[in-house]
Amino acid sequence: MGDADAGVFLETERLALRRFGPDDVERLVELDGDPQVMRFLTGGKPSAREWVEGELLPRYLECYRRYGDLGWWAAEERAGGAFLGWFEFRPTREGERSEVELGYRLRRAAWGRGYATEGARALVRLGFAELGVERVVAYTMTVNAGSRRVMEKSGLSYVRTFHEDYPEMIPGSEHGEVEYALTLGEWRARSGILGA
Repeated sequence: MGDADAGVFLETERLALRRFGPDDVERLVELDGDPQVMRFLTGGKPSAREWVEGELLPRYLECYRRYGDLGWWAAEERAGGAFLGWFEFRPTREGERSEVELGYRLRRAAWGRGYATEGARALVRLGFAELGVERVVAYTMTVNAGSRRVMEKSGLSYVRTFHEDYPEMIPGSEHGEVEYALTLGEWRARSGILGA
């Protein structure tokens, strides 16, 4: 794990995860401007620049202030530094670190290259081995087969299907959302790690 204040928070073989900053607005607007990236989130509608600047980025920065080593992380290629998207690894309940939500949103150019699984596995390992996390959860639309595969390859298992009331239905939302999870005990058993 790197020093988050100095830039890189976590490195994998091919990825560098770092904190977001004010100069990332354009990257986030571009990411959320791709209808395919947003297909299972908004039905393809882009995020407005005003929302990214006024709500999204301030939420990321506040999470760093509160938790330091939990939050949303910009993902870049270690070789070349190209912006790939982001990973989310943040508490599900205010003030508690025991359960975190894992998420990811990558540019289309990064799809199908194993980046999502690589980053997710590294965050899961870091969370259980060093950050005091006891349970990792992840959510996606039932029909989002690609994201579900990443969750499974990252060690999470299907927990349930549920239905939310959304202001606008998007294609596939009639099939509901799925929850996947992995506990510290399950991770230790699969990793062959006993004790801490």
